[in-house]
Amino acid sequence: MKRTVEELETIKANSSAHHLGIEFINLLKLLWHKKKLKFNRSLPLGEYFVDRHDKAEFLGFGEGTTLYDTSIILGEVIVGSNTWIGPFVLLDGSGGLAIGSNCSISAGVQIYSHDSVEWAISGGKKPYQHAKTIIEDNCYIGPNTIIQKGTHVGKGSIIGANSLVNINIPPNCKAFGSPVRIIQEMIGCEI
Repeated sequence: MKRTVEELETIKANSSAHHLGIEFINLLKLLWHKKKLKFNRSLPLGEYFVDRHDKAEFLGFGEGTTLYDTSIILGEVIVGSNTWIGPFVLLDGSGGLAIGSNCSISAGVQIYSHDSVEWAISGGKKPYQHAKTIIEDNCYIGPNTIIQKGTHVGKGSIIGANSLVNINIPPNCKAFGSPVRIIQEMIGCEI
């Protein structure tokens, strides 16, 4: 079978592209292996290319704050310094969202400043509802917690894993559950 020059060039280009693809995959495997050895964890691909501090700085978050590449930031979100924002977090600032300094926002947390309930039940005739959501300094938000629009979590509070925060939490309280309940008043709790 005789091939044209164009066919041969296409075959050569495809072969080169295939070779580059294999080299790229091998490079990713090497990078993954080195990170696995160094940190004893396997991360989503984007985490190998995006620095968590740089992403937080790019978004205007406070000094020392880190933000995983898998997190989603929407609207106006303000974050203080030295706050850790884990993987697969959703921060909805469409109605305004402020998170203080020295907070830990665990994996899978969703914090909202809007809802679409009225819009949905009105068949799209009513607007989305917006309200600013605030997480004060020194708070811990446990994994997979959902914080609804307009709520306020006071300074030094702990929200347990898998909680649904639909009420304001005073400073220095432990609150768990779905819906959330205040479980323990720590020193300085203002109930």
